Amino acid sequence: MADVLAERGIADEVADQVLDRFIEVGLIDDAAFATAWVESRHRGRGLGKRALAQELRRRGVDDELSRDALEELPPEQEAERARELVRKKLRSMRSLDRQVAMRRLLGMLARKGYPGGMAMGIIKEELDASHDEFPLLDASGIEVE
Repeated sequence: MADVLAERGIADEVADQVLDRFIEVGLIDDAAFATAWVESRHRGRGLGKRALAQELRRRGVDDELSRDALEELPPEQEAERARELVRKKLRSMRSLDRQVAMRRLLGMLARKGYPGGMAMGIIKEELDASHDEFPLLDASGIEVE
């Protein structure tokens, strides 16, 4: 907000007084903003912790406040959201080879900020659960038992 006031030509000392008053009466609360942002973007866009941390940093939220907000996101909730994203994407990938589907799903989750180990585990589980649609093929294209 200080940057916006500076862009509009507001003197620094006036901006500081206004911002201090806003903080005093609770109109500016970076911790509450960070917590709400994490919850909203995780649910709405399916972003993982790494992507959420980058977004908060770009928005000027202090690293410590970002860490606190991200810690409120339980790992099992992050994993379940990643699983939902994989299941949704799998519906449109039925005609693809298993390895191609795995590579694309891994790229999607990486772009959304999910850790590689978590992403790979979830993708393998979901592909195994849908084995009929994504059979494991050998180099010649024959299904491996």
